[in-house]
Amino acid sequence: MHITMTLILQHADVLVTMDAQRREIADGALVANGPAVEWVGPTAELPEQYRRLVDEGRAEVVDMRGHVVMPGLVNTHHHMYQSLTRAVPAAQDAELFGWLTNLYMLWSHLTPEMIRVSTQTAMAELMLSGCTTTSDHLYLYPNGSRLDDSIDAARQIGMRFHAARGSMSVGRSQGGLPPDVVVETEAAILRDSQRLVEQYHDASRHAMLRVVLAPCSPFSVSRDLMRESAKMARHYGVSLHTHLAENDNDIAYSREKFGMTPAQYAEDLGWVGHDVWHAHCVKLDEEGVALFARTGTGVAHCPCSNMRLASGIAPIRRMRDAGVPVGLGVGGSASNDGAHMLGEARQAMLLQRVGYGPAAMSAREALEIATLGGAKVLNRDDIGALAPGMSADIVAFDMSGVGYAGAGHDPVAALVFCTPGNVSMSVINGRVVIRDGHLLTADLPNVLSDHRRLARTLFERAQAAGA
Repeated sequence: MHITMTLILQHADVLVTMDAQRREIADGALVANGPAVEWVGPTAELPEQYRRLVDEGRAEVVDMRGHVVMPGLVNTHHHMYQSLTRAVPAAQDAELFGWLTNLYMLWSHLTPEMIRVSTQTAMAELMLSGCTTTSDHLYLYPNGSRLDDSIDAARQIGMRFHAARGSMSVGRSQGGLPPDVVVETEAAILRDSQRLVEQYHDASRHAMLRVVLAPCSPFSVSRDLMRESAKMARHYGVSLHTHLAENDNDIAYSREKFGMTPAQYAEDLGWVGHDVWHAHCVKLDEEGVALFARTGTGVAHCPCSNMRLASGIAPIRRMRDAGVPVGLGVGGSASNDGAHMLGEARQAMLLQRVGYGPAAMSAREALEIATLGGAKVLNRDDIGALAPGMSADIVAFDMSGVGYAGAGHDPVAALVFCTPGNVSMSVINGRVVIRDGHLLTADLPNVLSDHRRLARTLFERAQAAGA
């Protein structure tokens, strides 16, 4: 537990609110009390009651001169355990199915400690890049690993977390892609899913932990598991997540196995609606875009992963114009191989321009997708903007560094156009978690030392087993 006092940020060069009017306030100020924002406006208009708190020493005041302050970024798709297997030589130059085939057996040697430490490492990387809320899709549980290992890591580091209970149940012997050794029985998956929702899910406003049901993909689970997961999710009021239409092979698999496109398959299973979001959707066709728009089904756009695996350019411009909710995801740590959310926003803008022209996405739209877009995809109305009553998830970028030199004409756009920087300050749920660029909630050098040791151990065990 930590004790929070009123937090006042003032004199920000620009305070980006992402509120209904998309206000960008020069010389901006913000007051947070506990988990929520209480007041936002120009520093000169800071109400007298807050000035008194400052005079009485009952508020923490931070001078934000030289900074852009904005809502924390929201990551809607990740595989944090993969931070242990970045740049694995055998998987460097493959498309999705070949990449997975080269890594499944390596991942079969994961342990609970590896899950916990890789989660903390991935979360630290995200937080330093401006992310305050993240989802993680953990879909294999070897050697006693559980989603609880990720949840414990998130609680220790203080990140707002949507823990997705992923699963694979159709192994190679049944026509699926993963080897049988990394799949589970569907009865066990559903039992554990129910346990996790009942034990951990918090539906309240400003919740720090929510549970998501997330069978991995059409090529690794059955129709029955998809349907039963949807039924359970709706019974408990939790969200659903999976991979969909990621590349050409993904489309071919759906047509061959199910006789329909991935979007048709999703609709047939009841996997559409405001409580569902799908990762990638690079190959979502016009019918699929219209379906997602009509039903409010969300998309996690992962530009770096899509480029790394040569999956293609997701039609984000077309989706946004149609009304599809779109958020950003860094994708798997072994298919990116990074987790810099501001960098992902930049890549989203650049990739749409490569595909569809220079007007396909502006810097501000990229930031909107990374904040409000992600909030909508995660089915939340309490994050993604800075306004009274919203969660106090706030990040500040110092614009004085060499990467932003000469970009003072438009500091907000500079965040996306220039080389992505790390945050100077981050606040999650009213708690300062990064100050002066330093993470306060974990001993990062020790975490990284453990992470390097475990990455080496994982690789050595896999080699010894002939993976």
